[in-house]
Amino acid sequence: MPPRDQTHRVYLSFQIGDGWQCQFLEADLQTPLPKRLHFVSSSKIVELVERAEGFIDQETQLMVDQGVEMGRGAVSATH
Repeated sequence: MPPRDQTHRVYLSFQIGDGWQCQFLEADLQTPLPKRLHFVSSSKIVELVERAEGFIDQETQLMVDQGVEMGRGAVSATH
């Protein structure tokens, strides 16, 4: 993984529909990135956030867990 000052910060938004749908936005929260992901299991969202070093503290972990329980949520992560 590149040094933290060379990483690209993005925002991951996820919601349940026909499976879990994930959309990425630039840090301005307005510019969508072209990549969208679809997962059958919410555990893949947790894995994605972990791999992107998005769990910076326990509060972030709780926010993602609550989002999964509610069926929608978001988190900031590196790309």
